[in-house]
Amino acid sequence: MTEGTGKAPASGKPILSLRNVSKKFGAVSALTDIDLDVHAGEVVALVGDNGAGKSTLIKILAGVHQPTSGTIEFDGREVTLSNPGTALNMGIATVFQDLALCENLDVVANLFLGHELSPYRLDEVQMEVRAWTLLKELAARIPSVREPIASLSGGQRQTVAIARSLLLSPKIIMLDEPTAALGVAQTAEVLNLVDRVRDRGLGVIVISHNMEDVRAVADRIVVLRLGRNNGIFTPETSNQELVAAIMGATENAVSRRQDSKSVHEQALEQHP
Repeated sequence: MTEGTGKAPASGKPILSLRNVSKKFGAVSALTDIDLDVHAGEVVALVGDNGAGKSTLIKILAGVHQPTSGTIEFDGREVTLSNPGTALNMGIATVFQDLALCENLDVVANLFLGHELSPYRLDEVQMEVRAWTLLKELAARIPSVREPIASLSGGQRQTVAIARSLLLSPKIIMLDEPTAALGVAQTAEVLNLVDRVRDRGLGVIVISHNMEDVRAVADRIVVLRLGRNNGIFTPETSNQELVAAIMGATENAVSRRQDSKSVHEQALEQHP
């Protein structure tokens, strides 16, 4: 694997550690010998082209799929993520791209859906207080916890989905394309939220196709290509290097644009 230059990896023992994790669906190898470490208080971006294996890897960590081979360690011990409930109870929360929010219900109801404080009677006051407290800690821009989800912006919905995942006090949170289809202001809101989640000491895995968003929040960038590790980079890595690792080729549109820009700049220097 290639190692990018820049900030050193997080020190200490990782919360989550994968070694030689592979996944086959019949004769098709979706993942081959994947290694991945995630430390407390760090954001790891997982990038790669369509079909690189990102979704399969996330589903393994979420307990949806089980690996064909390899080991997963969580908090220093080898574990088996046999189903989503096991992963969640262990401390691995996932916010999938569809968010799974109920648009006809308000923020409080969505936050506690399936995790009501009382199994026999909803303690609305306590749930509302907890909702406000959590959203305030995250500096969320939501006008009211009684606002129906249908009236919220894309960034606010993402905030509610992330806040819901934090209610069970996970140690790892995985975000699948958290800024997809968001405008500039909403994207900034979500990226700020990712920073605040990291500041709470959680390990964060972000799956994204947007290199600028990745650079804005990631401590390390892990590239998958054709189901294999293809490099670990820092946010200072150029678009050219990242695209080359993702595509597996140094000659691509980004590199040609960069070369053209360099030629143009050299020409300006020689003939100002």
